Amino acid sequence: MVHRLVVGSGPLVRPLADALGPSGSFSVATADDHLTTTLRDDGVTVHAIEPTDPEALSRLDADIVFVVDRERALAVTRATRSAFPEAYLLSCAGLKDDTTALAALADRAIDPGTALASYVLDRVGDRGRRMRQLWTILRGIDQLAVLTHDNPDPDAIASGVALARIAEAAGCEAQVCYYGEITHQENRAFVNVLELDLYNLDRDEELEAFDGLALVDHSRPGVNDQLPEETAVDIVIDHHPPRTPVDARFVDLRSGVGATSTLLVDYLERSGIGFDRTVATALLFGIHVDTNAFRRGVSPADFEATAALVEAVDFDVLERIESPSVSASTLETVASAIRNRRIEGAVLLSYVGPLSERDALAQAADQLLALEDVTATVVYGISGGTIFVSARARGGAVDIGEAIRDAFDPIGSAGGHANMAGAQVELGILDAVDEHAESLQEIIEHVVADRFLEAIDANTARPLTGLYDDVEDPYLVEELLETVADREGAPDQSDEADEDSERGERPG
Repeated sequence: MVHRLVVGSGPLVRPLADALGPSGSFSVATADDHLTTTLRDDGVTVHAIEPTDPEALSRLDADIVFVVDRERALAVTRATRSAFPEAYLLSCAGLKDDTTALAALADRAIDPGTALASYVLDRVGDRGRRMRQLWTILRGIDQLAVLTHDNPDPDAIASGVALARIAEAAGCEAQVCYYGEITHQENRAFVNVLELDLYNLDRDEELEAFDGLALVDHSRPGVNDQLPEETAVDIVIDHHPPRTPVDARFVDLRSGVGATSTLLVDYLERSGIGFDRTVATALLFGIHVDTNAFRRGVSPADFEATAALVEAVDFDVLERIESPSVSASTLETVASAIRNRRIEGAVLLSYVGPLSERDALAQAADQLLALEDVTATVVYGISGGTIFVSARARGGAVDIGEAIRDAFDPIGSAGGHANMAGAQVELGILDAVDEHAESLQEIIEHVVADRFLEAIDANTARPLTGLYDDVEDPYLVEELLETVADREGAPDQSDEADEDSERGERPG
């Protein structure tokens, strides 16, 4: 068990003790008689000793020490460091203390004035402005549809559930919706074990019952969802880089984070709603999946979000979610990908034929990426008259998202990141050909393998990962269009798909 100790006196001791949790999880060392009495009355363990005496302090146990003393912070910090040379020491500067001197003794020195200024600016600055804008829009909506991308993955589902909670706190009824199916065994377990309330829309079903629409983990109607392209959107929250400006009343696109769930953690914290066990568990799993257990596209913000969630997470539930049974069809798809693999240089391609579970493509692409000397994998199959492609990369040798877009945007829809991407291409009249005919397989090989290899060779395009990063107001469309024109010569009006064949298909 980790021993936490608060040392000192003054007005900060009591709120810090309240924040540390239930009695027994920490203790306080102070010479303030009044503070000793009031804390003990509340069941807190208090050591009535002189906090500047290292010998008295050394009789206590401490792995983490918080020094809060308005009058003698430097002296208390010096004594505490002497008493606990191996402990993690956080010291809050007093009225007259030099934080430089404190920093030489403590692992972390905090200037209360600077911390307060940072707190205020954080809430009135850009991130705080986003929260206020989102809250204002939500309060003007009675019934909100929170739409994930088709066949949603944990990141999309968790983000939708979290946004629905924020909407409800703003007085807006919300329903998380999706088109398609949830086929991956972990994704099904994720929804069932957490008992998440999701509404599965029928194909071409409209959202007439709602007077507001939010898109999470994707950004454009008609691209990896089954909405009409002209559908008006109120809210977009996504972490995938757009190629063109996104049209909505509220837009938050931050491609510098590993998961949309990370952005929703930020909103829940700023709204003051906090995390219940279900939402915290869902969001942590969403971050875990989209970053491939913090090994892919991870950012400091993802770790900060995880730290904010971890105390509310039900890890027993996570263990149940991560140990589901695997269907025979998924194993057969992975086996087919292994049998049919074709290697061109460092690129592995594999056609698996007809698909019964599209999520299996992502699992196969992940598995095959572990092969020696392979730095990129492309696994593809057909289902319902559509070719689905899932691609993975490692080592930075190729931007797989850009290569996939170059190869398939002209004939279908595609999108993704540097190390994870996907595409969809309609078979059209070829769908009438017998799926088992050699000619159809040859055509699909040409459409997918040849086009992808050509794109790899000619991979000169660069993604607009910072489309919104340098713009003060993301709703200034004219400025955005100028940004796109400067970077690409002219805005690209083609539709990009989401990062995998179902946009964020369960990656691994």
